[in-house]
Amino acid sequence: MKYLLFNKPYGVLCQFTDQEGRPTLKDFIPVPNVYAVGRLDFDSEGLLLLTDDGALNHRLADPKYKQQKTYWVQVEGLPTEAALEKLRGGVLIQGKRTLPAQVRMLPDDQGLWPRPKPIRFRKSIPTSWLEIKIQEGRNHQVKKMTAAAGLPCLRLVRVGIGPLKLGNLQPGEYAFIKRPLLNG
Repeated sequence: MKYLLFNKPYGVLCQFTDQEGRPTLKDFIPVPNVYAVGRLDFDSEGLLLLTDDGALNHRLADPKYKQQKTYWVQVEGLPTEAALEKLRGGVLIQGKRTLPAQVRMLPDDQGLWPRPKPIRFRKSIPTSWLEIKIQEGRNHQVKKMTAAAGLPCLRLVRVGIGPLKLGNLQPGEYAFIKRPLLNG
């Protein structure tokens, strides 16, 4: 079995082919027969696990196992305690409440690499960094959660999946790992 951690750069699709010629995993990972566990949006960055282990893929992707995913999120504005509590308690997305999240303020971008396409900057509106840990993986969930709390998402970087951490992998780099031990 093969297990790879990959730091997905901004502007790369979480698949190996694209009819429109956009950058894909194939441009970075020359390893055959591995597939991404979960997804990151085209404009999201960070940790992606790729494997040929179908059982592990199922265990990480199935919501019943509640594998925690950790994100560093740059948001527009300065979060109030009420906004943070709203995120912690779960927000309504398309009529369904998200599970409670662990949320904390980060003092800065934690030394992240610069993004190739800079974040929009407004002199009159500051930005903030949050660490958000969730146990589900709905479509665009973190972005929708921050929007529901009045904090539009400017940058989203996944830094952890269960016990797996991004570590020092730079955008576009991957590393082989041993089979991860998972929670649950």
